Amino acid sequence: MIRIEHLTKRYGERVVVNDLNLHVEAGQVYALLGPNGAGKSTTIGCLLGFVKPDTGRITLAGSPLMPAEAAIRHAAYIAENVALYERLTGVENVDFFMRLLGRRLATAEIEALLERVGLPRHAWHRHAHGYSKGMRQKVGIVMALAKGARVLVLDEPTSGLDPEASVAFGHLIRTVANDGAAVIMATHDLLRAQELADRCGVLVGGHLVSEWQLGELHAGELERNYLDSLAARG
Repeated sequence: MIRIEHLTKRYGERVVVNDLNLHVEAGQVYALLGPNGAGKSTTIGCLLGFVKPDTGRITLAGSPLMPAEAAIRHAAYIAENVALYERLTGVENVDFFMRLLGRRLATAEIEALLERVGLPRHAWHRHAHGYSKGMRQKVGIVMALAKGARVLVLDEPTSGLDPEASVAFGHLIRTVANDGAAVIMATHDLLRAQELADRCGVLVGGHLVSEWQLGELHAGELERNYLDSLAARG
């Protein structure tokens, strides 16, 4: 579903992503780890067509389209803070998003999706300016479901969430993956990565320096391996 081959991106003399090779299959959650400045955000930008790589190839959902076009058709992006129109309700935000894509959903269909992701019923028809971060993320997931996205790209999805909301969001993402989507998330949250992801990789200085199958690691091993990977790169 997600295939990155020999991706390199430079800004002037600085190499931000260096010969990156990475793949995520349908039904998998991949956690992309790394310190600030490691190249995670640039990688996401390339995946979504926001950033043009210098070399390499990106394929989403097997599509031959260019990354920006493939992302519009097949992917959904959920940022650290999901932007909603503050004076529209949750239902209206989803309806507006779908109209931009040239599609219409009945109000009952949108409400069914909001119920599926656990947005409280009292918030469905309330203006979004009062939504918490967790509520905004749930509306973002509904937009992805309504679109039929086969690829989900998440950027620090659990940053700023309280533990209960973080666990609930993790369960929701796992459910979306179990339904056949491929999920890649850039995160610093090692605990949630170990609980949620099938595989993870560590970016340091634009290089993918380590990868693991998380089912093979015991509690605490991910943190030790992660710190060892950073130390090995100096």
